[in-house]
Amino acid sequence: MAIYPNKLIEVQDGLMIFVPEAAQLKTIYEEQLAKDNSTPFPFWAKIWPAAIAMSNFLKSEPHWVEGKRVVEIGAGIGLPSFMIANQALEIIISDHAPEAVTLIEKNIQHLALQNTKAMRLDWNDFPDNIYGDTILLSDINYAPAQFEALIQLIKKFLAEGANIIIATPQRITATPFAKAIQPFVKRTVLQMAEDINQNENLNQETDISILILSARSV
Repeated sequence: MAIYPNKLIEVQDGLMIFVPEAAQLKTIYEEQLAKDNSTPFPFWAKIWPAAIAMSNFLKSEPHWVEGKRVVEIGAGIGLPSFMIANQALEIIISDHAPEAVTLIEKNIQHLALQNTKAMRLDWNDFPDNIYGDTILLSDINYAPAQFEALIQLIKKFLAEGANIIIATPQRITATPFAKAIQPFVKRTVLQMAEDINQNENLNQETDISILILSARSV
């Protein structure tokens, strides 16, 4: 498992969490890749615009998480969950990358959260005993090979009565995914979110769609 140095920064609205050092990510990844050419790129190690948009949406509509059991899947750093941790009843923040889960655990301890736990979960082999009132999925529909597993997981949670909130940038490759979940989309909210390139200190805005899914009217 690669070790990516991290630093404590303010991410949103005074929230201070540890995030990986952007300047060192590429170097460490290339060193790991030289040792093992199957080493996956740490896409989890950046706060993506979709996560920022999700956080902003939940801030503006807190009823989706207040007093609820929340599960964030493919969370990466887990910004949305950390932003709403003081409102939810309990939270599971999960990712399939062990390095991401280690950092999530570090931030849970740093924030002294008693209602939050980190878990290593893979949506291709998701346990049946994980339940939530609200499911958060931020920027997860980027790999077409993963769409079928994601769609089946979404249908599982919908059948159990959960509401699902997806934050996604616009991608042509994601069209089949969008068509598959369309019957369950009850509402769409468009937001602009910053895409921060820490290496070049450039701020750009990205269009993000917030999709609210439910098997019932909401």
